[in-house]
Amino acid sequence: MNRNVLLGAALAATVALVSAGSARSAERSIEKSAVIDATLDQAWDSWTTREGIIGFFAPDAKIEAKLGGAFQIYFDPMAEPGLKGADDMKYMALQPKKMISFDWNAPPSLPEVRDQRTFVTVRFEPVTDKQTRVTIHHTGWGDGGQWDKAYAYFDRAWGNVLTNLQKRWSEGRPYDWTEWLGQLRKMHEQAAQKK
Repeated sequence: MNRNVLLGAALAATVALVSAGSARSAERSIEKSAVIDATLDQAWDSWTTREGIIGFFAPDAKIEAKLGGAFQIYFDPMAEPGLKGADDMKYMALQPKKMISFDWNAPPSLPEVRDQRTFVTVRFEPVTDKQTRVTIHHTGWGDGGQWDKAYAYFDRAWGNVLTNLQKRWSEGRPYDWTEWLGQLRKMHEQAAQKK
């Protein structure tokens, strides 16, 4: 057989193996991005201060913007510890005004995967002096069952989070959680009466 034919076949086989390996190692992830009407400083503070988080993300939080610091988002601040939302999450990395990363968990309604962690990276990029692109990248997913449900949940949820962040800055005021907290109070009262 011709040497060029053999080399061509070997090259084609190598490319096929590399491509197959890359396809197998490709991991599903969620990526969402939005431009918000906020300066880079305002966008950064939205993700690295308690006031910032309450302004668009959840009614309460414990935020310590440092490596290993708390990034705990309480969607239900009245719930028992461990069921408030993103309890016990931590900042994994911070590059000031460029990127944060934190571990994340599934909602309490998905207990099989809640105790495991996925990872979120949020990047900040100035578009103009008064606009910032915020990009969320969420990875670390398992396969099947409740993992698929968690993935679908966050594929929707992160888009909503960015919409809330855009709304917070385009309207110029933090989100008002009064109605949300009222509904939670009623829900907890009804649950207590059933006991």
